[in-house]
Amino acid sequence: MPSITTISELGRYRWTVPLLAFLATHGGGRFVHMANSMGIPRESLSRTLEAAVAAGWVIRNPGHGHPLRPDYVLTADGARVGEGCRAVILSQAAAGLPPDALTRWSLPVIRLVADGHNRFNAIARGLEGVTPRALTGSLKALVGHDVLHRRVTDGFPPASDYALTGRGVMLADALERLAA
Repeated sequence: MPSITTISELGRYRWTVPLLAFLATHGGGRFVHMANSMGIPRESLSRTLEAAVAAGWVIRNPGHGHPLRPDYVLTADGARVGEGCRAVILSQAAAGLPPDALTRWSLPVIRLVADGHNRFNAIARGLEGVTPRALTGSLKALVGHDVLHRRVTDGFPPASDYALTGRGVMLADALERLAA
């Protein structure tokens, strides 16, 4: 299973997972073609590419060459992560989830719940930098998309436990393919 840091880094920008999956599928890409094919605004694509370069997953294709030569290619680490991103995109489509179903904290939350962290505070402790509001929003969105199941336990005060549904298990299995 990849580190929670790697998974959190993938969620930092909305387009990182689709971008790395695209580059893994096509063996690289030109900026304009990526923006048009994936429907990413140019500013968002620029920020996502900068973050992927900083993470060491993507490099600018060095040298001069044919005008159809890709502008960006995956590094060796990026190729491993890109294959995992392809698996996440494919399992998301197989589960019938819309492309915008996963928020910044969705994949790390799925990973932590798959590892047995089923209470809010346990999940929050496992995510560096998450605010209670962001975590609550992600949990609600995942429950709304039937990725997580929320069970309220009796007691004082009542507590919530989270578990993966079938869709959640599909995404957790795809996360296994991400290399740390």
